[in-house]
Amino acid sequence: MLSTFSRVYSAQPYQLNGHIVTVEVDITNGLHSFTIIGLPDKAVEESRDRVSSAIKNSGFVSPKQENFKTVVSLAPAELKKEGSYFDLAIALGYLLSSHTIDFNPEKKIFLGELSLDGSVHSVGGVLPLVQHAKQNGFTEIFVPRKNAGEAALVDEIIIYATDTLEQVVNHLTNNEKIIPQARTEINFNETLEIATDFFDIKGQEIAKRGLEIAAAGGHNILMYGPPGTGKTMLARAFAGILPTLSLEEALEVTGIHSISGKLQQSLIIHPPFRAPHHTSSYVSLIGGGSIPKPGEVTLAHRGILFLDEFPEFEGRVLESLRQPLEDRVVNISRAKGNATFPSQFILVAAMNPCPCGNSGSLHKKCICTQNDITRYNRKISGPIMDRIDLWIPVEHIDYEKLSKHHTAEKSNDIKLRIKQARGLQFDRFDTYKKLNAHMQSKDVEVLDITDEAKQTLNKSAQVMKLSPRAYHRVIKLARTIADLEHTQVINEDHILEALQYRPKQQY
Repeated sequence: MLSTFSRVYSAQPYQLNGHIVTVEVDITNGLHSFTIIGLPDKAVEESRDRVSSAIKNSGFVSPKQENFKTVVSLAPAELKKEGSYFDLAIALGYLLSSHTIDFNPEKKIFLGELSLDGSVHSVGGVLPLVQHAKQNGFTEIFVPRKNAGEAALVDEIIIYATDTLEQVVNHLTNNEKIIPQARTEINFNETLEIATDFFDIKGQEIAKRGLEIAAAGGHNILMYGPPGTGKTMLARAFAGILPTLSLEEALEVTGIHSISGKLQQSLIIHPPFRAPHHTSSYVSLIGGGSIPKPGEVTLAHRGILFLDEFPEFEGRVLESLRQPLEDRVVNISRAKGNATFPSQFILVAAMNPCPCGNSGSLHKKCICTQNDITRYNRKISGPIMDRIDLWIPVEHIDYEKLSKHHTAEKSNDIKLRIKQARGLQFDRFDTYKKLNAHMQSKDVEVLDITDEAKQTLNKSAQVMKLSPRAYHRVIKLARTIADLEHTQVINEDHILEALQYRPKQQY
């Protein structure tokens, strides 16, 4: 006679990783009850009814039809259990404990939400869960069919795509085996469909040059100019010149988006583009909550964070960007736990020159007072300004130029140059793939720079009153400009171009 105790395995996301959850089910005679313990949230507690109905509608005897006292324990007990990840595991554990079926649950992970009719619905964060299960020695994972493509990105582990509880039971009892999911093929040659190509943008050569430099070295950039000059269009076209992610980077980014419930495809191979509205809260941008969750700066990891109407963001929100811009991580401390989320992104910001947007315009008159303009620009603090490498003016284009046929480079041609420049940077730091913007002070000190370039930089730094951080950022930017020219040594021209991208006094 089989024991009334069973143990099966499931998993849930924890921060940006996975965590194995042991599902223990014990059945004893007595008045009917169905209890779930182990720090469950509301969604987990409600699984009692989902599981009971799913079991009944799959052709088995429902727990509600038996005079059994059923206790489900989700271990470890100190970990908060969230979501509907455990429905399938709880149902199988009950069927195993009630002697309805018999199978060996070892080395198997069961994931999925159960519908009342026994269907298995998708859950978030499957990729990091599969990676974590593989690291912990599990060999088979049962996932909802909609998650199978994502799960099959991980090799050396068997993935079963499931549709119903009955299907899983038939497989486990050898009645009808499920064919393992084939490994998801990765096509890194897939082109990114972008709304705007650089070729389609007339004029704005200065802005295009600045964006190319920013993409090549991973530098932060801010574009300022009147409304309607194409700042947003340039920012969205910027996504089309960033190189495709490596496999390691793609898996990392895909895992983040999967856990956050933002995944729209099996694998993200292009750098993500995030554009939160200026009314976004501090928590939505940085991340947080009682149990820390990632925000927009983490969703933009390895990609672009576009902040339009930059000064219109709440001051607290802008100041919160200091740590991710400098350290490329976000540390969140809460009473219920601490979390460190990656946030290595390129900041692309856009702003008007004044509240009405017409300051310096040749076409419209500015109605702002000097106090209005000063107050508007003061919304961006000095520490934030220091962390932005390129300040690019975007002016109105002459109407004649708009109507004329133009010749310009396509995004793919610019992307090729950027890829080559990044290759030089990776070769320079062969122990770790590091972009110029991410260099430490010790890296900057060993760069080759001519004496004339040093003298020009030192004189300009005194006149412009550059902070030590800004001083080093000018060198990093000059190094990127030199890389685009395939030049080994930073010369005076590179320094002069880098200096011209520093913010003017009024900004």
